[in-house]
Amino acid sequence: MDIKFYKYQGTGNDFIMLDGREYSLGEDAIHQIKFLCHRKFGIGADGLIILQEKEGYDFEMCYYNADGSQSMCGNGARCAVAFAAFLGIISEKTDFLAIDGPHHARISGDWVELEMGDVQRVQPVGEDFFVDTGSPHHIVFVDQLQQFDVLGRGKKIRHDVQRYPKGTNVNFVQGLAKNHIQVRTFERGVEDETLSCGTGVTACALVYGAQQQQNSIKITTLGGNLEVRFNEDNNGGFKNIILAGPARQVFSGNIALIPEVKEKENLGQR
Repeated sequence: MDIKFYKYQGTGNDFIMLDGREYSLGEDAIHQIKFLCHRKFGIGADGLIILQEKEGYDFEMCYYNADGSQSMCGNGARCAVAFAAFLGIISEKTDFLAIDGPHHARISGDWVELEMGDVQRVQPVGEDFFVDTGSPHHIVFVDQLQQFDVLGRGKKIRHDVQRYPKGTNVNFVQGLAKNHIQVRTFERGVEDETLSCGTGVTACALVYGAQQQQNSIKITTLGGNLEVRFNEDNNGGFKNIILAGPARQVFSGNIALIPEVKEKENLGQR
């Protein structure tokens, strides 16, 4: 079966978008997602998003990492909002559902401001930190981030099964100013460094902002610039968290889903 797809990117974090009102990946969804996200055999993407109808909301965002696992994705959610606007489902504002709960967002042109879920606390991990922003994030502050071994250190921490039995995303952060950081992220589910990670930069901004007593942080990633705004509560947590940045459609097309199990087995490793 041929399906219509759209390709979006948010600061270099790229996603395949499907209109779930028209298409379903069926019982074979995980194999199809791995195929579609494969950068050699399929379209290629960090993840795949299906927009579906959901009572009480404008839409539901069903997000899948390239390996078929599910999590919250901040850049993916911003791209989903842009896709929903493109489809005419929303205009300037939206309330939608994701795996971690309800979200509100606003869009103006290609700029999307996404309200993230509240964060209860920042957990120290030795000299590092752990924050759950809808997805788990380990945070390491480093010097000379551009030369840092993100892949090697990221894999090691991501696969620390004693500390993180289900794995974790790993973020490496360098402070550039009191309200400005640079972030590089090794993403679980993609199993590689990505150009940007929305939930990751949000986690890093919360930690750094609290340290510097700033509630608005600019973030530089390999894929572009983002902003995070928030308020601290009286219990060491954070609320009114906004992740803001661009979300753009790159191209669209049609692709045939994989017809046979044999072809799925021959996809190789991403």
